[in-house]
Amino acid sequence: MDQAVLGQSRVPPKITVLGNINLDFSIQVERMPERGENLVAENFELVPGGKGANQAVAAARLGAETVLIGMVGNDNYGRVLRRRLSHEAVNVKFVRSDEDAATGMAFVVVTRNGGDNRILSVLGANLNVTPDQVESAHRAFERADFLLTALGVSEVTVNRALQIAADCSLPALLDPAPLGKKPPQLWNSASVLTPNQTEASRLSGVTVQDLPSSRVAAEKLARRGISRTVITLGKDGCLLYDEDGARVIPGFRVQAVDPTGAGDAFGAALAVRLAEHATLEEAATFACAAGALACTVRGAQPSLPTREQVEELLKRTRRDKKLKITAL
Repeated sequence: MDQAVLGQSRVPPKITVLGNINLDFSIQVERMPERGENLVAENFELVPGGKGANQAVAAARLGAETVLIGMVGNDNYGRVLRRRLSHEAVNVKFVRSDEDAATGMAFVVVTRNGGDNRILSVLGANLNVTPDQVESAHRAFERADFLLTALGVSEVTVNRALQIAADCSLPALLDPAPLGKKPPQLWNSASVLTPNQTEASRLSGVTVQDLPSSRVAAEKLARRGISRTVITLGKDGCLLYDEDGARVIPGFRVQAVDPTGAGDAFGAALAVRLAEHATLEEAATFACAAGALACTVRGAQPSLPTREQVEELLKRTRRDKKLKITAL
């Protein structure tokens, strides 16, 4: 097992994140309403969120030096979110304020038992992150160990980031969410792709509903140029596929409260450990632990675990020294 997981001294990896920054309106309900039904919610919170911001905060809490490229509106929400990011030790030098668009918002409905959630996003200023803005952050690519990006900003902007990463020989992790009608043109240039089962189905053309179909989808993605695919399976862990074939890393059993942000914790943790030169299996085990812990706290950014919390879960489950891997 890589010494970084065991709490030894480590050089902080450098992670550059490109993505959206939102304020989440989180609503808790006993159950999801039926069509046309009006239910009374049980709880309401305003929570910092957005996939890019979540990933940046998660990477920082896991010990990385993190730079975020993004956009907020020139409004109170944007100013608050920028301050919160700085408080989390995220470098916001390349986060700009848009004069013409409001800060992005997401409306999150979560069931009381944490087993289900629905998210509607209004991207707002996030859509105004331009390729030129990414170009201006070129030094953040040159100095990084890993690029972490998703699809909460425009396709052309993600494409430019992936191209700059390739030009800098910088490995890139692409979380293909929220997936539009098609992925970015350069999506298969990513070093690691982390779709969930729904996204894997759309990207591969294979209906993913179990482990065998997940493997078929991953094989098809490999033929399209993806060198490493990690398909997230929720509480069941993840499926890995690369030149060594397919294998499954099981998840961690926790008392789920709210799954919002779990995927962002997973992606950030995977990137951090890969930047620390962990094997894909080690990185995926660490990521599964981070994702599981994120399900135990309500809200996106409040749920993101620290390095110490992840390492404690690994130690408690004895997976800090012995990985659990099932070959397919």
